[in-house]
Amino acid sequence: MKILLVHELYRQPGGEDYVFHAEKELLLAAGHRVSEFTRRNEEIVTDGFWSKASIGIRTSWAWDSAGMLRTVLRKEDPDIVHFHNTFPLISPAAYYVCREAGVRVVQTLHNYRLLCPSGAFFRSGKICQECMSHSLLRSVRYSCYRDSRPATAAVAFMLRLHKSLKTWFEMVDKYIAPTDFVRQKYLEAGLPTGKIAVKPHFVHLDPGVRKGEGEYALFIGRLAAEKGVRTLLEAWNFLESKVPLRIVGDGPLRLELETQRNLAQFSDVRFEGWLSSRPLRAMMQRAAFLICPSEWYECVPLTLLEAFACGLPVIASRLGAMAEVVEDGRTGLHFTAGDARDLASRVEEMWTRRERLVSMGRQCRLEYEAKYTPEQSYRALMDIYRDVVQVGDSGKKSSAMPAAAVGQGFPIGS
Repeated sequence: MKILLVHELYRQPGGEDYVFHAEKELLLAAGHRVSEFTRRNEEIVTDGFWSKASIGIRTSWAWDSAGMLRTVLRKEDPDIVHFHNTFPLISPAAYYVCREAGVRVVQTLHNYRLLCPSGAFFRSGKICQECMSHSLLRSVRYSCYRDSRPATAAVAFMLRLHKSLKTWFEMVDKYIAPTDFVRQKYLEAGLPTGKIAVKPHFVHLDPGVRKGEGEYALFIGRLAAEKGVRTLLEAWNFLESKVPLRIVGDGPLRLELETQRNLAQFSDVRFEGWLSSRPLRAMMQRAAFLICPSEWYECVPLTLLEAFACGLPVIASRLGAMAEVVEDGRTGLHFTAGDARDLASRVEEMWTRRERLVSMGRQCRLEYEAKYTPEQSYRALMDIYRDVVQVGDSGKKSSAMPAAAVGQGFPIGS
């Protein structure tokens, strides 16, 4: 099968970039002909009024990317185009180019960007779904994207425009959600049931099962409010046992958290900063359990799946996809998001009941082998591809561009 992968790479590589590269390697290893069309967020220049205005317009209709993609499609003639991220330099215009070429389109839902300008359903330290329950104007009022009303307005306009054009319904043949929770959110927003398939992410390289019972609790992630790191550190105030904690990652709250650690004299809490893959795996191999205290609707943290591969139990917020992926009492424990006392009680339970910890670790490894291996992911991905291509074989190539969008135009007022 000939597959074209499309993705806009982030300035700081994260989970979406990991999945993009991992799936590419997976497909290449299986013998498929794989090409890619990528852009990078580093290309974005906002040093003046016109450059900012240009980015705002291109968020809705990136005429330059549409032209480049059209050239790639003619050269590669793929059977299917699989999109990961189109925001903002590729834009939904790319879907129309694919339809014009008669090529079927798959889009992985890595976040909630089609429903929420911030992509996270998170505002002012709590879950917010006002753009679904009211209108996208709420996001502009609150400056949800980059704390900027103009930037938020550009994203909100893009979403409203393509909703009006029925882009999400007609230009994408199949969406891939990493969990059923993500699928349900998009179904609530009105996407048809048959449009969304659930295919979990996977762990590209098996780290192997850890040895021993572990030396510390472990957090891995960005040090930001939505990740629940304030709650995590506050929980250590309520512990009766002395539980070492290792915090891997960096972010805007690091200085605040280190100050909080120093004031509380938590001598066994250490900040490790960002780690590359090899030392990170070594940290996981020596951990007793992983803590995922997020306070937003995570689609699914990849570190959680890596923990399962290591046989590492997880304490996770009883929230969104994490409550779906972590089975309370089997592969880990749940706690109420944002409740430091509740988190502390789960840490105590996990740290002091070592026999149960070992049993949960075995169940985590079984869960990984059943759901999150490359083999499992490949089979699920090919089922989706075949289904989409077979449906497309009965159709004919035709231009689906809005009249004002053909060439380098922009569909104003469509």
